[in-house]
Amino acid sequence: MRVLLLNGNTDAAMTERMVRLGQDVVAGQGVELVPATARFGARYIASRVAAAIAGHAVLDLVAEHRGQVDAIAIACFGDPGLDAARELAGVPVTGMADASLRVALATHPRVALLTGGAAWVPMLEEFALSRGWPAERVLVRAVTPTGDMIAREPERALALLAEAAAAAVAEGAAAVVLGGAGLAGLAPRLQPLLPVPVLDSLECLLRVVVRPLPVPPGPGRTPTTGLSPALAEALDIPRAP
Repeated sequence: MRVLLLNGNTDAAMTERMVRLGQDVVAGQGVELVPATARFGARYIASRVAAAIAGHAVLDLVAEHRGQVDAIAIACFGDPGLDAARELAGVPVTGMADASLRVALATHPRVALLTGGAAWVPMLEEFALSRGWPAERVLVRAVTPTGDMIAREPERALALLAEAAAAAVAEGAAAVVLGGAGLAGLAPRLQPLLPVPVLDSLECLLRVVVRPLPVPPGPGRTPTTGLSPALAEALDIPRAP
C-alpha cells in the first residue's frame, strides 16, 4: 500500500521528520510512505490565510499524485483542503485532525486538542463542530509558540505543553491529542507528566489511513483558468455515471 504523506506546510525538513516517525507506526504493515511537501504557501500554517493557501497547495499535490498512490494522508493539523481532496483524489483521503478526533473520541468521552499557536483555537473549534463533534466533547487549547517553533526547540516547549494539558485534564479531558506536524513525536515525552493518555496526531493519522475508507464521487468536468497542469487535468475528468 502506497500512502502519500502530504505536508501542507512548505517545510520539507518537517516532512522528512514525519516520514521517519511514521515509518515506525506503519512498520510491518506493507505500507510505503511517499513524502510530498507543499510547493507554495506558509512555512508553517498559523493563520486562516495560510490555511486557505495551503488548501490549494494540497489539491495541487493530490492532482499530481492521482493514480500513483493507494491513499492520501494530509499530515497537517486543521486538514487544509480535506473535503475537496476527497472529492478529487479517487482514493481514500484522511486528515490529521479528523483522524485524531475519530481515534480519541472512539474511546474517551471528552478529549483535548493541544497545539501550537493561539490562532488555531477558534479554527480547530470550528473544525470539530464541522465534523459533528460538539464543544462538550472537544476542548481546544494552544500554547503561544507555533508548531514550527516547538519543532525547533522542543525542550523549551515541553513545560508549556504539560501545563496546558494539565489544565485541560482539570476541565474534564480524558485524553490529550498533541496536534500538528511540529509536535509529532513529543507524546511519549509528555505522557509521564499526565494522568491521562497522550496521543500523537501523526500516529492517529496513520492508524486511520490504512483502514478502508469510502471514496466520494469526483468533482465532474469543470472549466478552469490558471491552474497547474495536473490540477486542471484532474478537474477535466468527467464524473463517473
